[in-house]
Amino acid sequence: MNITPTDFDDLYIIKPTVFEDSRGYFFESFHQKKFEDATGIQCEFVQDNQSRSVYGVIRGLHLQAPPMAQAKLVRVLKGEVLDVVVDLRKDKPTFGKSFSIHLSAENKQQLFIPRGFAHGIAVLSKDAEFFYKCDNYYSPENERGIMYNDASLNIDWKIPAEKRIISGKDQKNLAFSGFDLLF
Repeated sequence: MNITPTDFDDLYIIKPTVFEDSRGYFFESFHQKKFEDATGIQCEFVQDNQSRSVYGVIRGLHLQAPPMAQAKLVRVLKGEVLDVVVDLRKDKPTFGKSFSIHLSAENKQQLFIPRGFAHGIAVLSKDAEFFYKCDNYYSPENERGIMYNDASLNIDWKIPAEKRIISGKDQKNLAFSGFDLLF
């Protein structure tokens, strides 16, 4: 498992070592001790989630407010997505900045997202199955959202505007400038 830091504190790209032969492949998708040794982060995952979406779907930007904030380990099981996070930690130099990465079933990369980030995906393939582990349970009353197309964030979702599919719920997310920042 190769764990690479990003320019954002505690945000890591994880690339597994894949063993392939004529039968198929095998890889260790997560190893707690290796992760802790490489990052110094102790994280106990308590909930796994999976979604399927078609091309053009943008989900996000989602987060949970404290005390139910979540760290996530995300990956793609089928297809390809653009994974996007926005740092909401006021005490960090990357506050209000976004980071994006292409995650796919083919590249098998994962992204570890610490607490204090908003998260979203855009489906770039015909369809995609997205899987993520969370270190805290989902809490509807602590769920928050930031508009995916907020001009101050200037995120390129890699989906033409006329092909974007946004849920009614996500269309009601708040602007970043008016967002009640909690971290």
